[in-house]
Amino acid sequence: MVEEINKVGVVGLGTMGAGIVEVFARAGFTVTGVEIDDAALERGRTHLEKSLAKAVAKGKLTEDEQRAILGRVTFTTSRDDLADAHLAVEAVPERLDIKRSVFADLDRILPPAAILATNTSSLSVTEIAALTSRPGKVIGLHFFNPAPVMRLVEIVTTVVTEPHVRETATQVVTRLGKTPVAVGDRAGFVANALLVPYLNHAVAVYEQGLATREQIDAAITSAAGFPMGPLTLMDLVGLDVLLDVMDVLWDEFRRPRYAAAPLLRRMVAAGLLGRKSGRGFYDYSGADNPAEPEPTAPLAQLVGDGPGQISLADLLLVPHLNDAARMIGDGYATADDVDTAMRLGCGYPKGLAAMLDERGVKNVTETLAELAAAGLFTDDTAPLLTMLAKQGKDTLRS
Repeated sequence: MVEEINKVGVVGLGTMGAGIVEVFARAGFTVTGVEIDDAALERGRTHLEKSLAKAVAKGKLTEDEQRAILGRVTFTTSRDDLADAHLAVEAVPERLDIKRSVFADLDRILPPAAILATNTSSLSVTEIAALTSRPGKVIGLHFFNPAPVMRLVEIVTTVVTEPHVRETATQVVTRLGKTPVAVGDRAGFVANALLVPYLNHAVAVYEQGLATREQIDAAITSAAGFPMGPLTLMDLVGLDVLLDVMDVLWDEFRRPRYAAAPLLRRMVAAGLLGRKSGRGFYDYSGADNPAEPEPTAPLAQLVGDGPGQISLADLLLVPHLNDAARMIGDGYATADDVDTAMRLGCGYPKGLAAMLDERGVKNVTETLAELAAAGLFTDDTAPLLTMLAKQGKDTLRS
């Protein structure tokens, strides 16, 4: 058993991996960053150096601190250089075949007591652990992008994770200055399992012609104070990334809520991936984005602020609150953990459980019934909400 974690390896130095290197080095760990070839290694090194230089320019680091951080980092193209690491964090692309190669090497190279971690956001940690001879010492450490800024780390344990591995991982995350949320291995964990279906639902609303892209984004930023609307956020993250998460969620849960919107699948097939491709729901090629005309679909008259109409914000947000209630009712995460994950991992000003409690269980269940009656909500009300409503309780934390 590793008594203390001091030497850390990070495999994969893309934007996320280089950010993870920075986080560990800032916290005083000795870090070895590993890439597949010299070109990729240099890109990772450059990313780290630019990030630290920016922090110095903003007065958040001194030049002495910058030099000290860089002095704790070694770059290499050989995974064998991790032979004395206490912990290795894998941050390669979300493909099991690539991760299989990485974990086979890490399992062979690192000491038997060392912990192997994956930064996967969508793949099964259990399946990854099964690729090694030490499944009890494999854990998920899901950082959020940009890693040096975002305060959340989801610690994901499997059914065979050894108790001391979870305890050690929690201590490491705390030492990094991050807030840990510990959960079991389930598709999407907390943050992505709640965020991505909400984004997908916004696509479905748009596809049905119930509202324009501008109306959808404005409804959420105005009503909930989220940093950006769902379609703008999807363009930022990448539609292909979000489709992959939706497919993972569907494979696990097989509920209508987790079926990818047909428009999302078609846009990915057409290469309309968002900012990185120059076009998604909005155009980023330098062209103007004139506001779309008012929707003319027959069902669009159901949505609005007039008498008998359904609020667009409610249509988008209340099923999101229902998802959180279902997760809490399933016993997968506490209300506090849901709120921590969404605030620190997704930038929400308030957690979903807190938002639900502000509205009240009665209001949320009645709104869900209204949406279902109009054919705009095809999932079930979370059993926890139904139970609380029958008990006359109006908050999750009552």
